[in-house]
Amino acid sequence: MTTANKTAQGVQGAPSRGGIDIVRILLEGRAFFALIVIIVVFSMLSPVYFSTANFLVMASHVAIYGLLAIGMLVVILTGGIDLSVGSTLGLCGVVAGALMQGVEIEVLGSIFYPSVWVVVVLTCALGGFIGAVNGVLIAYLKVPAFVATLGVLYCARGVALLLTNGLTYNNLGGQPELGNTGFDWLGFNTFFNVPIGVLVLVALAIIAVILLNRTAFGRWVYSTGGNARAAELSGVPVKFTTISVYVFSGICAAVAGLVLSSQLTSAGPTAGTTYELTAIAAVVVGGAALTGGRGNVRGTLLGAFVIGFLSDGLVIIGVSAYWQTVFTGAVIVLAVLMNSIQYAKRPKPLPASGNPVIPQKEPAGKLA
Repeated sequence: MTTANKTAQGVQGAPSRGGIDIVRILLEGRAFFALIVIIVVFSMLSPVYFSTANFLVMASHVAIYGLLAIGMLVVILTGGIDLSVGSTLGLCGVVAGALMQGVEIEVLGSIFYPSVWVVVVLTCALGGFIGAVNGVLIAYLKVPAFVATLGVLYCARGVALLLTNGLTYNNLGGQPELGNTGFDWLGFNTFFNVPIGVLVLVALAIIAVILLNRTAFGRWVYSTGGNARAAELSGVPVKFTTISVYVFSGICAAVAGLVLSSQLTSAGPTAGTTYELTAIAAVVVGGAALTGGRGNVRGTLLGAFVIGFLSDGLVIIGVSAYWQTVFTGAVIVLAVLMNSIQYAKRPKPLPASGNPVIPQKEPAGKLA
């Protein structure tokens, strides 16, 4: 091939390379572009949609999905799945409601009313315990993540129904004379007009970013999702990492349960039903791969806002609840399709440290 031909071929190839770059930008930023499109479309369809007050209300709704989605992201990065987060949310909310109603101590013949901070700590501990059960089942007993978390989903929901006998705890504001007021602070208070629930989401997102990008634990998470066997041979504590991500997911679900119960000032055993699917949808829309090893907190938050703003927008313009389900499902399918296009025939990225995980040679005669 002559130099002239090579030059001509390079010139002809330039537009296609530019086109590929545009496609890549659109694929990687699809959650952001989708959010912009949703805001523009619904602002044209409803005069009340594009307002600061409405955005703050929608953001408080998104906070619940975002809290669940962050925990789900960390699990999915390891190649797992957590179907129990919705039931964990419901059970933790019920336990918080029961504690706010008072705990009867028969031996002393009195009722103990814990302060709100004690309720918060105990509820988060319960969420972490449920996550630890998931992690042990998956890491040590080798139960598939889908089956293990599905079983815990039913167990947690059943326990919530048993504790309440199917009823709902109402009036969780507490009483000043009992010293247990302040539970509604998470749901109704604001800081510079920003709902506290949104600030809790931001704080948890920052913690997740630091864990995934600035610590050895983050490198373990991405390495486990990229190739668990190679990571284990390289010295990564895969079992500890697996249990830890499910504990983190359980704590996120517990925090979401606290925020939701505070917003409603009530706690019911059916709260959080199907929320696990919304959390998975937010992670997928945000660009994470369900096979593990790919994804970030920024994309997941954008995905949560896409799902939340779309749902609230459909409610505002009066779309039937049945059609809302159809639209949400279509968005999820489209996001998965775009994930398949984006990650097709592409190697998984390096861990957060930028160093590849290199399997160590095993002694001769030892099975891999």
